[in-house]
Amino acid sequence: MIRDRLTDGLYGLGWSAVRKLPDPVASSLGRTIADTAWKRRGKGVLRLESNLARVVPDAGPERLAELSKAGMRSYMRYWMESFRLPSWSAERVAESVSIKDAHHMTDALDAGRGVVLALPHLANWDLAGVWVTRTLGIPFTTVAERLKPESLYDRFVAYRESLGMEVLPHAGGSAFGTLARRLREGGLVCLVADRDLSSSGVEVDYFGARARMPAGPALLAQQTGALLLPVNLWYGPEPAMHGLIHPPVEVPVTGTRAEKTSVMTQALADAYAAGIAEHPEDWHMLQRLWLDDLEIRPEESAR
Repeated sequence: MIRDRLTDGLYGLGWSAVRKLPDPVASSLGRTIADTAWKRRGKGVLRLESNLARVVPDAGPERLAELSKAGMRSYMRYWMESFRLPSWSAERVAESVSIKDAHHMTDALDAGRGVVLALPHLANWDLAGVWVTRTLGIPFTTVAERLKPESLYDRFVAYRESLGMEVLPHAGGSAFGTLARRLREGGLVCLVADRDLSSSGVEVDYFGARARMPAGPALLAQQTGALLLPVNLWYGPEPAMHGLIHPPVEVPVTGTRAEKTSVMTQALADAYAAGIAEHPEDWHMLQRLWLDDLEIRPEESAR
């Protein structure tokens, strides 16, 4: 389709052209694109504001507008950085990222225990991944949702693999088994895990309303004995990005597998909510998230 070829071409242009721009020019371009999109008040911007209204319930229209504008700038900063990450040196990555309490991850891996890092859509998870692979020298495995056109999905896979990540397709049913094997071998798995619209998602309380999140991180921890660690990221003044690795989410001693998964996924949601509440402008959620915002009714979610 013409639209698919155009989409793939635009992303290809981003990876090739933006990478060559001087830093100040790339940053200025990102802000300009973000501000233009914000002024047009498209569906993504309106949805971002609606989502932020739940996160910051006391915010009036002016505050929400400020947050959504900052949010779009943060979102475009993510893209500008991501287009340029393959050309970043290990030294630049180390200087640009500061992650607190990384010992939760490194101590477990040094002891031969697998680790699942579970993140929300905050700041730049790709940059955090490069920090893990290039600064710490730790390879990891992740999954990627299949995109249309297929050539665009291939671009994303090649891009992330160039950054030192093993990327598995989300669809097809084999990703979970491969992730479990990596964890049993004492490896690291990183998953963006704050939005799941499938019927297999786990319902959680999120900022006072029901949402659905993936069961995968909790199930992997239960089945493999891996450590489950929530992670939050946020931007500081450029060029810095900060992060916090929370203490492990423990597997409950009693309960069915479903009950344990529910408790553990709620713990992830609580950790995410704390980070998002502190840095709402860096939360890149331009889609529907809460069940009462979806076309499907909450009572249908278990079917």
